[in-house]
Amino acid sequence: MKKGITLIIALLLLSIKVFPKDTVVHDPVMIQQNGTYYLFSTGWGISVWSSPDMENWTSEDPVFDEAPQWAMEAVKGFKGHIWAPDIAFYNGAYYLYYSISAFGKNTSCIGLATNKTLNPEDPDFKWVDHGKVIQSIPGEHNWNAIDPNLIISEDGTPYLSFGSFWDGLKLVKLTKDAMKVAEDLTNIPTIASREKDSDESNPPSIDDNPVDAGGNAIEAPFIFKKGDYYYLFASIDYCCKGVESTYKMIVGRSKTIPGPYLDKAGNSLAKGGGSILLKGDENWHGVGHNSAYTFNKKDYLIFHGYDAHDDGKPKLIIKELSWDENNWPFIDE
Repeated sequence: MKKGITLIIALLLLSIKVFPKDTVVHDPVMIQQNGTYYLFSTGWGISVWSSPDMENWTSEDPVFDEAPQWAMEAVKGFKGHIWAPDIAFYNGAYYLYYSISAFGKNTSCIGLATNKTLNPEDPDFKWVDHGKVIQSIPGEHNWNAIDPNLIISEDGTPYLSFGSFWDGLKLVKLTKDAMKVAEDLTNIPTIASREKDSDESNPPSIDDNPVDAGGNAIEAPFIFKKGDYYYLFASIDYCCKGVESTYKMIVGRSKTIPGPYLDKAGNSLAKGGGSILLKGDENWHGVGHNSAYTFNKKDYLIFHGYDAHDDGKPKLIIKELSWDENNWPFIDE
């Protein structure tokens, strides 16, 4: 019996890759260029890592060596700690969206930087900042302009999903170059929320959470195209609390980018629905803020978990994403 239990534990540990043990990452996103994987995450100037195999990671210079001037003017007190980037190859360049915010407030902006290459040794390597794409203002917007994710429709139209707390996750159409918003922001749709009715006032915050943010604990949208569906992943409950974190991932799907996104039971994510994809356990105090990719014909889920064996520090986790007979994603433990 003991040998059996030991074997099961060993297999479970092998199924989760954390690289390396003492590396802390938060809100990871990834892309591959010419056989090299590049990881971007929350950090001073945006943290960057590279790897030949998604196992051995090398720390690279941050994207910004000093805080963008526009960001310091837009968000008073901002000093350069940039949140929740999103990386994509579009229109012949690498697009890196990023979040500027005051914690617990929707004094926030999503910015954009582009590069011709991600290889620092390439003579064409240079990040060009294009400044603000979208901004949320307290008292004016009931949404939060952070946690961006770019998705391109089959007809080539770029969309940006984003959001955290307040009225939930939003979706906005971008201009053809994906650098500006292409529609009126007064009534942009909510694609996911923990509220049953978006006409209701924001639920109050709980415990010691920021009062302004309220209690609609959902954030970090990521839309992934697979077969006939667009899959919307999101994180619910609470990140950033170390051993007290309760982060978990939900998923829904739609045949169009605007939605509606429905869960396995047919419930709309915009009205409190969402099928649980992954949650914390005795090894991880919450898991979330995921991204999803296809590398070398395999689908992967990239996210962070709060390590139960290392004071709740957020660590990089990479898992292969599998699909059931009804084309729903799952993690094979």
